[in-house]
Amino acid sequence: MEKLVHNFYRLLMLLSCMSMLAAFGAVVLGVLTREVVHMNIPGLDAYAGYSIAAALFFALPGTLQNGDHIRVTLVLERLPERIRSGFEWFCLLAALGLTLYMAQYAVRSVWISYITHDVSASADATPLWIPQISMALGCIGFALAFAHALILRLQGKTFMAVSESARSE
Repeated sequence: MEKLVHNFYRLLMLLSCMSMLAAFGAVVLGVLTREVVHMNIPGLDAYAGYSIAAALFFALPGTLQNGDHIRVTLVLERLPERIRSGFEWFCLLAALGLTLYMAQYAVRSVWISYITHDVSASADATPLWIPQISMALGCIGFALAFAHALILRLQGKTFMAVSESARSE
């Protein structure tokens, strides 16, 4: 099961990379068509925005696992071990609850956009459920990552790596 979860994190990170490339491509194409061809492709800016948002949400679980999320350790380092452990448990449980709510909200938003045929207000008129899928998948992966972290914590293992920037401070 652990291998399946890690592969899901990798898949989301790959999709994040592809989304960043798509955003880059949309921006470059927009600049080239406006400056060189003197033509404007409607909706291209919206697609760049969708791609950037997708990259952000897809990367949530992988960056959590790699220790790249901002964590406030200033307080944790000064707490006694027993209190620190309880505080970390509380933080993981609170994060799991919050991310489950986010995932539920994101999935519900996709469904509502789909059944109401909601489209983008920009020139592209994209059905909004399509770009919202990335938000839902990323939030589901994020909630799964916190559940995974809790399970590993119960087993006495660690889930989150310490990032290079945190290690050097």
